[in-house]
Amino acid sequence: MATEPPSPAGMRRDYTEWPPLLETGLAATWTSQFAAWFADATAFGLPEPNAMIVATVGEGARPSARTVLLKGYDENGFVFFTNYESRKGTELALHPYASLVFPWFPMQRQVIVAGPVERVAREETEEYFASRPRGSRLGAWASPQSRVLPGPEALEEGLAAVAERFGDGPVPAPPHWGGLRVRPDSVEFWQGRSSRLHDRLRYRRDGRDWAVERLAP
Repeated sequence: MATEPPSPAGMRRDYTEWPPLLETGLAATWTSQFAAWFADATAFGLPEPNAMIVATVGEGARPSARTVLLKGYDENGFVFFTNYESRKGTELALHPYASLVFPWFPMQRQVIVAGPVERVAREETEEYFASRPRGSRLGAWASPQSRVLPGPEALEEGLAAVAERFGDGPVPAPPHWGGLRVRPDSVEFWQGRSSRLHDRLRYRRDGRDWAVERLAP
């Protein structure tokens, strides 16, 4: 006998396990605050703490989102790599602005980023690409990312062709593949609290400086 699926409306959890996020405990810069929380998430044992949701806007102002892995961050922003001809790549070429969400649910935390997007220097792309496993490098050449495939065999055939092409030699970064940097104009740190009175502290770019604001939950 089939069981009734659970009702999402009835799922509730009160967030009481972590201390509040207060202005007095906030780092001086969003970079330092993110580094501290990223270290916490890693030490906590979260699977792939560098996984983030990347939201973009495409043709007709239609939003789209997907999960991507963060590969670097500093005061200049957050970096990830992709096929520039993929859906997100073409959307960011059309509308170079994105939002990122790090959903660290077991820690009752989120980090939400918004800002303009730019390509990283080609040298940075090539350096990162060379650090990838060989299979991942071949896959970047074989996959026409986001395009419709007739079946799984098409991707396997493409990989075989690429492997034959490069043989045992070096596999360079494809010209259509590279890094993108989200330069934040806001970085929000969200900490769950009891009774849905969550803490939301946002670093917002204010000219050359950054302002810190508390947002209502």
